[in-house]
Amino acid sequence: MTDMAKVNVQMPKEFLLRISRLGDQIDVIVPKVLEVGGEVVLEKVKGNLRTAIGKGTAYPSRTTGELLSSLGLSDAKQDRNGNYNVKVGFAEPRTDGESNAKIANIIEYGKHGQPAKPFLRPAKTASRKPCTDAMIAKLEEEIGKL
Repeated sequence: MTDMAKVNVQMPKEFLLRISRLGDQIDVIVPKVLEVGGEVVLEKVKGNLRTAIGKGTAYPSRTTGELLSSLGLSDAKQDRNGNYNVKVGFAEPRTDGESNAKIANIIEYGKHGQPAKPFLRPAKTASRKPCTDAMIAKLEEEIGKL
């Protein structure tokens, strides 16, 4: 048996010291930080969806505003692996019995006779840096309160 290569990556001491200050507050602070980032993504998705809905349709738009109003952000929740997550998504069900997720999927990817109008994928790309910046700023703010 041969020796495997070993790589040891250490976090900067300054970062570790700042994180260690969180202590038992980490379970309070992490959800706040994630929710701030989620809001940035949510606003970008909403903006993109507003632009995509009812524009350039072959037939008169039948938009009711229900898809856009159902778009929201979940609370930060911890999964079974201990990771915190927030989700941007659509509340269900619609008043007409259709699925918001299905309608969003059709807008995003298109269907026969309806071209795709991607709004989710571009929002993810465009909001990555502003989301990260907002989360870093919130983390700095919360650490400063300790």
